[in-house]
Amino acid sequence: MNIRQRRQELGFSQQALADRAELSRRMLTLIEAGDGNASLATLDRLAAALNLTFARLTQADDTGEPDKPVDLWQGKDKRSKARLLESCPARQEVELWSWSLAPGERYDAEPDPAGMHELVTVISGTLDLIVAGKTQRLARGQSTGFASSQPYAYANPGKTLLRFIKNVVR
Repeated sequence: MNIRQRRQELGFSQQALADRAELSRRMLTLIEAGDGNASLATLDRLAAALNLTFARLTQADDTGEPDKPVDLWQGKDKRSKARLLESCPARQEVELWSWSLAPGERYDAEPDPAGMHELVTVISGTLDLIVAGKTQRLARGQSTGFASSQPYAYANPGKTLLRFIKNVVR
């Protein structure tokens, strides 16, 4: 979705949207120009400020083609990425993500709003899930869930590519 177009449809100035999303106006200007490197948490705040779901905000512009998965985070190693696969309504929304992290990569997440949870399943490799400073190591086939309203991180301590699926429940 085009953020500038949606902002204008709602009659918001850049400053008004920046204030609603708790961003600087400069950061919003960069994001609208396609030059900003917004975190997933920043995109989530923008979606809420624009009265959109996260999935709708990050969806490609309407082209008449079926929606395709979108890569929303890229690590230093191009094999490290986060891809939003699906989204469906829940109390508010559920998102299905496919993640991969190259050996040695780590993703530090900003805490989500209160009441949000994540469910994680490791497809291959080893995942170190760090929640509120405590590390839980998960191997292929293992799953866990946690409240994501606290600091958390994903890390690949192994020597092979880590692949995992996660659901975000709002």
